[in-house]
Amino acid sequence: MSLDSARITLIVITDIEILARGSNMPMADAVRAAAAGGATMIQLREKAMEGAALLRQADELCAALEGSGCAFTVNDRLDIAMASGAEGVHLGQEDMPLSRAKRLAGDRLAYGVTAGKIEWARGAVADGADYIGVGPIYPTGSKENARAPIGPDGMADVLAHAGGLPAVAIGGVNAENLGPVIAAGAGGVAVIGAVMGAPDPEAAAREIRRRIEEARG
Repeated sequence: MSLDSARITLIVITDIEILARGSNMPMADAVRAAAAGGATMIQLREKAMEGAALLRQADELCAALEGSGCAFTVNDRLDIAMASGAEGVHLGQEDMPLSRAKRLAGDRLAYGVTAGKIEWARGAVADGADYIGVGPIYPTGSKENARAPIGPDGMADVLAHAGGLPAVAIGGVNAENLGPVIAAGAGGVAVIGAVMGAPDPEAAAREIRRRIEEARG
């Protein structure tokens, strides 16, 4: 499945624990709100959730987003992405290699790959990724054992070796600090706490989307 690069403008990544500390909305309501606020993709990422529960969550979110125009993808789990009818899967460097994922799913899915290092970006290009996630840009509390932040300049260095692949900035990105990553060449941003942890996910997504469009000029 080819991916319209506009779909990576604002990716909201789920986190049930952060959501509980924020609005405490049901996840389906939260992602529906984020989409209404301008999110262009929701990525299901729940590392602690077992397979059956994760599939139920994927089915629920897929249904919640139907007709919204917002894409639905799954982090890490190719099987869940395929079973739920998601539009794509995002693979980290410790997940199934993209080349192997494509053998299983072919062009049924769009493929995102974590590529916060130059060599990872080159590999994503060689393997035919649809987009890359570059980061962490800033310090983040949403991911344990995160690598050292590379900043907007580090992102620009990675993008110089990414063959023009659409790229999304991730890691500590919010409405206040996203301008420099758009200037560095990011096609969009991926956020967790900035929307999942907000008291009003729709308003938070709307403000981030506004800032992205503003930064694009």
